[in-house]
Amino acid sequence: METVPPDLPPPGVALPARFPSVVVLEHPLVQHKLTLLRQASTSTADFRRLTREISLLMAYEATRDLKLEPVRIETPLEPMTALHLSGKKLCFVSILRAGNGILDGMLDLVPAARVGHIGLYRDAATLAPVEYYIKLPDDLAERDCIVVDPMLATGHSAVAAIDRLKQAGASRITFVCLLSAPEGLATLTAAHADVKIITAAIDRELDSHGYIRPGLGDAGDRLFGTR
Repeated sequence: METVPPDLPPPGVALPARFPSVVVLEHPLVQHKLTLLRQASTSTADFRRLTREISLLMAYEATRDLKLEPVRIETPLEPMTALHLSGKKLCFVSILRAGNGILDGMLDLVPAARVGHIGLYRDAATLAPVEYYIKLPDDLAERDCIVVDPMLATGHSAVAAIDRLKQAGASRITFVCLLSAPEGLATLTAAHADVKIITAAIDRELDSHGYIRPGLGDAGDRLFGTR
């Protein structure tokens, strides 16, 4: 199964000409689990489990550039200088509701991270995002923020969420999604060129309803067993 359209570089490389801030993950386990997610026959329980597993793997890439600082510790044999994360560390921000499927896997890797939530739904007629809830930590300016949402389709929800984060003081922001469409990548990079985007695949296009094709369906419905 192709995960990247023929006119784009293979997974795992930054896309310098068209989308300079985008990285597509090529890890075999990510691609294998994504294929299972796409299948219509995958159950709700398996979809939820696979999303959590992929999210943990994607968290390694999303946290690659975290700052470290030296600290003196005692091992069972002798003292040494080792490295640990510096500063206020991380904040994960979930775009509700489907973002919580990715959030769980990332918290498995970094359980001490702070968590924010932004509730957005897409107006069926205009496809524009409508905010209905927001709760963020107070010290975002001191943290690296990782925004999570399974799908980057039109890009409007991602832009709205990142707008709100920047209004709250965040300046170091990464966006992580399972699937993206070229239209969404173009919208997000045009609005926030400083935001790194990490995705497991770039699919062909959006349909007239704003769904990614070939995609995997509605991620929220598949995560929570709703229609």
